[in-house]
Amino acid sequence: MRQLKLFETDYSKDARDFSERSAEERGAVFTRREVVEFILDLAGYTVDRHLFKARLLEPSFGDGDFLIPVVERLLKSYIGAGLDLLHVVENLTDAVRAVELNRESVVKTRAKLLDLLRTYDFSDLDARRLVEAWIIEGDFLLVDLPFSFTHAVGNPPYVRQELIPDPLMVEYRERYATIYDRADLYVPFIERCLRRLQPGGVLGFICADRWMKNKYGGRLRAMIAKDYSLRCYVDMVDTPAFSSDVSAYPAITVIRKEKSGFTRVAQRPKIDKRTLAKLSCAMRADEIPEGSGVTEVAGVAIDGEPWILHSFDKLAIARRLEGMFPTLEDAGCKVGIGVATGADKVYIGKYEELDVEPDRKLPLVKTKDIEGGTVQWRGFGVINPFCSNGALVNLLEYPKLSEYFERHKDSVKKRNCAKKNPKNWYRTIDRIYPDLTHQPKLLIPDIKGDAHIVYEEGRLYPHHNLYYITSETWDLRALQSVLRSGVARLFVSIYSTKMRGGFLRFQAQYLRRIRIPHWKDVSENTRNALSLAAISGNVEASNSAVFDLYGLSCEERTVVIDG
Repeated sequence: MRQLKLFETDYSKDARDFSERSAEERGAVFTRREVVEFILDLAGYTVDRHLFKARLLEPSFGDGDFLIPVVERLLKSYIGAGLDLLHVVENLTDAVRAVELNRESVVKTRAKLLDLLRTYDFSDLDARRLVEAWIIEGDFLLVDLPFSFTHAVGNPPYVRQELIPDPLMVEYRERYATIYDRADLYVPFIERCLRRLQPGGVLGFICADRWMKNKYGGRLRAMIAKDYSLRCYVDMVDTPAFSSDVSAYPAITVIRKEKSGFTRVAQRPKIDKRTLAKLSCAMRADEIPEGSGVTEVAGVAIDGEPWILHSFDKLAIARRLEGMFPTLEDAGCKVGIGVATGADKVYIGKYEELDVEPDRKLPLVKTKDIEGGTVQWRGFGVINPFCSNGALVNLLEYPKLSEYFERHKDSVKKRNCAKKNPKNWYRTIDRIYPDLTHQPKLLIPDIKGDAHIVYEEGRLYPHHNLYYITSETWDLRALQSVLRSGVARLFVSIYSTKMRGGFLRFQAQYLRRIRIPHWKDVSENTRNALSLAAISGNVEASNSAVFDLYGLSCEERTVVIDG
């Protein structure tokens, strides 16, 4: 890969501009001191070791939340080993490399480090030489790094791709193979830190846990499964891990550059120095202390598969069913999502009031239409600019549609899909398939506490907040019972990222993991029981029929019901 120096290219100007944005826009979230100390302990960066022989990388140091404690530990280790200050610059120059993009943070943290070194009676010249060597001002994903590292620690920035300038994103994608789908910026941060580790080196990060299960984290998970091992995982969701209240789903991960090893797991510890110190000892002990709340599991990282780090009793059931039955789609069911338009105020309105040709609009079902568990259509429609063969209609043949788009062309043309393809400026983001309107389907909202599965008889087209399932083999009423059951929720809860309040995401990627038998293998009695339970809405009857369908044991039924 070619080496490019910061500030010499167009994308580097975008990096500089991005660095001057607010802390929130840059994804800067600051970590509490107790949590920083905990992560350093888990990563083995402790003062009882010769840290002056280690090389530590901090990829986004911000105001020094990690860097200051790191240097404090480094100095205590150095002084504790009886080494003098005469050769301190020579001995410690390579001990730390810390990178930061924001100029104000660099200035502030540099001053903190100089003050810290002076308390250890460093000369002003030696202190400045060390700080000059340790701090790199620039974009971590672009700057040159001088060597490999024994440790990488920190809290990488939380930034969605759409907030990053396009030229910068193009360069990132060229450099980092793990940027996939809608990956957050912390994904390539993790990739680069891992690749810069020496054999046996350790990464200790606190960041959002979404990549551990979501589609966009698949390449990073595969990379880790191939050459690394997840040594520690601590769920930090709903804990005050940060200096301010942020909407994040954080977890601590400790990853070692070696292939073998079990994973130690802990859940949502109390955030105080004593509790975290005790937990770090348990996480690192040769034998896990009884009552510590730490569990040990094997086989977490398998290719690019989602990481399952909880609900191991449910996981055992899921694994058994995965070995016995095909996936939902392999059993003849199709999973899809409704139409995204990019400009709902233009494309969606009351069906009767959309002033276009009758064959250019479709009745639309939205999430609110199914809130009560059945379809109660509120009269909305969506404009359809597509022919049945998938091509866009010729506006010259549809004068009312043409005039409608002309009135709204400013809103329609400013969408990204229109800018990228000006010739087809009036298309919706997603292609519309009119025949779907007339197919019976099951409708599922994205975020829900329980499986909210609604039967739609084939009159309406789904909106983009709704997933749908159709099938030419399975009876949809019977399938509705299966998907409403605790078994379906078990699959989704294992693979889904959980939202605040315990809500699950019933997205296509998780629905596709549900296992069901082929319809031809379902007995007539079970078919009838499933269909009748769905029509009546009897949850107990539905679960009973589904348990029989899967042949669950009494113990497995208890796990599913309690879950």
